[in-house]
Amino acid sequence: MLSFAIAIVVLISVALVSLLAITFIEEQFNSYIIRQQELKKDQLIASLSQQYSQNTWQKEFIHAIGMSALYDGFIIKVYDLQNKSVWDAQAHDMSLCAQIMEDISKRMAERYPAVHGNFTSSTYHLTRNNQTIGYVNISYFGPYFLNENDFKFLDALQTVFVVIGVFSLLLSVFIGMMMAKRLSQPILKTVDVTKKIADGSYDARIQEKTNTKELAMLIESINHLAGSLENQEILRKQLTEDVSHELRTPIAVLQSHMEAMIEGVWEPSLERLESCNDEIKRIGSLVSDLEKLQKIESEKLKLNKSEVSLAEVIHKAVKSFEVRIQEEKLEVSVSGSCSAIHADADRISQVVVNLLSNAIKYSNPGGTIHIRLFDKGLYSGFSITDTGIGIPENELPLIFERFYRADKSRDRKTGGSGLGLAIVKSIVEAHGGKITVESKPNQGSCFEVLLPK
Repeated sequence: MLSFAIAIVVLISVALVSLLAITFIEEQFNSYIIRQQELKKDQLIASLSQQYSQNTWQKEFIHAIGMSALYDGFIIKVYDLQNKSVWDAQAHDMSLCAQIMEDISKRMAERYPAVHGNFTSSTYHLTRNNQTIGYVNISYFGPYFLNENDFKFLDALQTVFVVIGVFSLLLSVFIGMMMAKRLSQPILKTVDVTKKIADGSYDARIQEKTNTKELAMLIESINHLAGSLENQEILRKQLTEDVSHELRTPIAVLQSHMEAMIEGVWEPSLERLESCNDEIKRIGSLVSDLEKLQKIESEKLKLNKSEVSLAEVIHKAVKSFEVRIQEEKLEVSVSGSCSAIHADADRISQVVVNLLSNAIKYSNPGGTIHIRLFDKGLYSGFSITDTGIGIPENELPLIFERFYRADKSRDRKTGGSGLGLAIVKSIVEAHGGKITVESKPNQGSCFEVLLPK
């Protein structure tokens, strides 16, 4: 289909170019013929003027000039000053003149009917030494006419254009088919891969290479889409597994404790009841985090915005962690300043608390945490840099996903529920902001948050 479309476009293009070229050349050729006829008339007048010498006309030479002009389509009559005929083509050979006039009229009527020409006559002065010596009447087919050789030239020109057009068409169709093949192969491969992706084969990739920039961008986009869907599928399965694990562990503890107490193996002491209550709180905390995330990411989230000072929010958060900071023997510092922002104070406080909590949690005893405030264009922002355990590079793109934790041991004392950073990212984006992270294993991490002023 693509080859057929290209062939049609090329055919129309070649036909239009050929038609316009032929029309243009014919117009230019006709203008050239008119100029040549004017030049021929001037040459006839000049030649005839030379045939008068010593008050005598050189009739033999005039006869030669007149017969030559007759075969070129010009019928002349020469008169002296007394309007007496010196030489007359029609008087010399009436049948020949009639035949030439008929041939020219017929040829022009057949080939150029739109011209609507006919034979016209004009009389011109014959002069010598700036004195009039006689007159010449010239009859010809006007406004212009073409002789047999002119028509042969135009026919040959049209044949050349037709041959060039056919050759160009065949060549263009061949090149078009080659181009269509080069274009269609990656497109067909793309269609095949997209069908596989739609059927759930997210590991399908397009391996075709192309030098066409647009197709290369399309292939890259499809492969990127497949990769994103594959990652989302992995995260979906991981989410199911993580939720199951997070719920199974406390439920299993509760079940074992309750069964032991029901069967009389354990006495329902205050300590054991408190242990059961802790597990219930753990489940409640997980459900609460899920509810917070769902509310933040839903369109129903309403932000109670007001003017907020990031510096005040950060200093308040640092103060709330004083006990843990002292227990871990950490050094926490705050520097810089930034403009106030229009935001939900409680949500922004939650962002700072979550990020600062992670920095403390994953910092080694005796480490340092530095919080820097700054302005960047239309944004106010802050960064929290720690000297903790860091995050592997291959895990950086995943840390904002639900339940994702770099700590694969899933120890809640260090790993939490895995929802904290997902909540942080959702709150920041709900405000129209951005959050980025840079980290290296065993060297620490730096989280940077930008919020519209």
